[in-house]
Amino acid sequence: MKECWLCGRNGQGDKLHRHHIFGNANRWKSEKYGLTVWLCGERCHRLGKYAVHNNADTMLLLHQYGQRKAMKEQGWTVERFIEVFGKNYL
Repeated sequence: MKECWLCGRNGQGDKLHRHHIFGNANRWKSEKYGLTVWLCGERCHRLGKYAVHNNADTMLLLHQYGQRKAMKEQGWTVERFIEVFGKNYL
């Protein structure tokens, strides 16, 4: 069952959107490595106070989560993550 990565809701009343953790420039890499999360479309994705596209702290938490996930699942070091995604978020 899908649920919002940020608030845990199931999308009733605010449809869940699939969010690529590392954005437009690295969208295909996020897709390739499974670095996507579900977010409430309005509340947690775009418009809410803590929405990833509205709140730098939330975005950083999501980038850190994505980096840790990629490093664990791919067996990467921080240096290898930087080679692939261009930046260290930890």
